[in-house]
Amino acid sequence: MGAGPFHLVDRAARERAEEALAPAATRSTATRGRACPEPDDRLRTAFERDRDRILHAKAFRRLKHKTQVFLNPDGDHFVTRLTHTLQVTQVARSLARALGLNEDLAEAVALGHDLGHSPFGHIGEEAFDPYVPGGWHHAAQGVRIVEVLERLNLTWEVRDGIRAHSWKITPPPHTREAECVRYADRIAYLSHDAQDAVRAGVLRVEDLPAHARAVFGEPGGQMVGAMVDAVVEGALADGAAVVMAPEPLAAMHELRAFLFERVYASETAAGQKQLAVDVTRRLVDHHLTHPELIPATYRDTEADPVTQVVDHVSGMTDRFALALHDRLFAADASSRMRPLLRL
Repeated sequence: MGAGPFHLVDRAARERAEEALAPAATRSTATRGRACPEPDDRLRTAFERDRDRILHAKAFRRLKHKTQVFLNPDGDHFVTRLTHTLQVTQVARSLARALGLNEDLAEAVALGHDLGHSPFGHIGEEAFDPYVPGGWHHAAQGVRIVEVLERLNLTWEVRDGIRAHSWKITPPPHTREAECVRYADRIAYLSHDAQDAVRAGVLRVEDLPAHARAVFGEPGGQMVGAMVDAVVEGALADGAAVVMAPEPLAAMHELRAFLFERVYASETAAGQKQLAVDVTRRLVDHHLTHPELIPATYRDTEADPVTQVVDHVSGMTDRFALALHDRLFAADASSRMRPLLRL
């Protein structure tokens, strides 16, 4: 029988191909496993399977209507949490491929890194702090989603990457692939947040720090490419971790500090922040009084009442939270919220 036009590349073949990865790479055959052991898939490695589970999760679908920086913008080209996630995934895979790491693990962590984000992005995140001892963070909520609320039964490495994708989280992630995601996240949001700020009229391109523009170029593809090159250069020189070369890293810190001052903490963002916090806390307090409103299909009945409410409200999209707030508090909702949510 002659050779056909295709040949099967099953899980075993893909696992053998991972043997050619760099020594620092994480092999799917060396995973620490899942909380609930299950048979191997015929075609997919463990990390490919995790990637697919995240893509089909409810929390992933909701990212398309969650804010990145500007709340509920009218323009079609502003970045949402979903498009941010896809950009992070592309950058993380580029870094992993260039460094000989496991692209499938980097992709799975990147796709799942923001599953726990609240409505209204980072500016609404602190709304939950009074209800959660020690404060609320979207990374911990992301782990809770994949482990408890949607029970995706992901590998330990992917859950660890989601847990520690934010730079403020300790300990840092345990795999080099998740380190790629940390940098990819920052590369993506610095570039596209700068673009969105220009698009919204908050900034002009020439307002960006001169040093950062000299090192990275203009926001967009040029900046992303330069930052990716700087991480590859830094990792190859370091040899022990995925890091950015020192001079570009200083420029990145400068750009980030500038955006925090001029965009994230701007008067526009500050006004939106208080409104987002007010809306979110009203919804939490209302659901604490009316827990019957929490959908049974997305509820951890073993958790305490506050956790159940925070699970529900933090999972809302921007537009669902605003629409629900309008229905519940119709007397003053539209007049207080809508004008400041249009950019």
